[in-house]
Amino acid sequence: MDFEGKYNIKSPAVKRLMREACELKEPTEEYWAHPLDDNLFEWHFTVQGPPATDFEGGVYHGRILLPAEYPMKPPNIILITPNGRFETNKKICLSISGHHPETWQPSWSIRTALLALIAFMPTPGNGTIGSLDYTPEERQMLARKSQMLECPSCGKVVEQLSSSVSKPPTQEESSLIRQIALKAEEQPVEEEGENEEEQQPSEDKPVRQRLGVSQHLQPQSQLQHATVGVVSSTSDSYKNWLMWFLVAVIIFLIYRRLFLV
Repeated sequence: MDFEGKYNIKSPAVKRLMREACELKEPTEEYWAHPLDDNLFEWHFTVQGPPATDFEGGVYHGRILLPAEYPMKPPNIILITPNGRFETNKKICLSISGHHPETWQPSWSIRTALLALIAFMPTPGNGTIGSLDYTPEERQMLARKSQMLECPSCGKVVEQLSSSVSKPPTQEESSLIRQIALKAEEQPVEEEGENEEEQQPSEDKPVRQRLGVSQHLQPQSQLQHATVGVVSSTSDSYKNWLMWFLVAVIIFLIYRRLFLV
């Protein structure tokens, strides 16, 4: 497989992918990954189902679609083998995939993505988009059937893995894998938070209702105060007028008595 004559080897993406192709040249018991003969930016992979899970004994085949900006932008991962955990022929929503470019780090690699995929296969799907929650029996049946799968490009999938033990994850890879989270597992948390906000205890709702009532009544209350003020002012004016009228009458009577009699 000679990519040097087909691609610009000075391109960061080409250099990186050629290096990773060399590093992943030898298959292991856990994973196998290789670019297509005619396309360096599309890889096929096979991973072994994690032991002591519903996927034990299964071999799962898929595709990796890499952008021209790799490793600055993340790849997209698609599973082809029916597995009962992820929908087939759909891009998987991992934080190391194209669904989450904001969380992707250039230090992550195809190997990191494969290790992360293996690690997250046994996690619950929580009924989110793109995930499946098959029963353990159904997943075990699919795991057995997966060994019969053949890929038109790669041949019999089960023969791609070897008995060679893969090198253990580096400290950085282990740390990265712990940080990786499925988008599908993040959404229920967000939805739960929204539901909690909508379904707050009943004692909290009257508080908001009272605030709303007081806000609506405030202008009316102000109008009442203004009306009382006007009435009070009118009453005071009437009292003053009446007092001056009485004073004038008294003065007139006194004047009449003194000077007109």
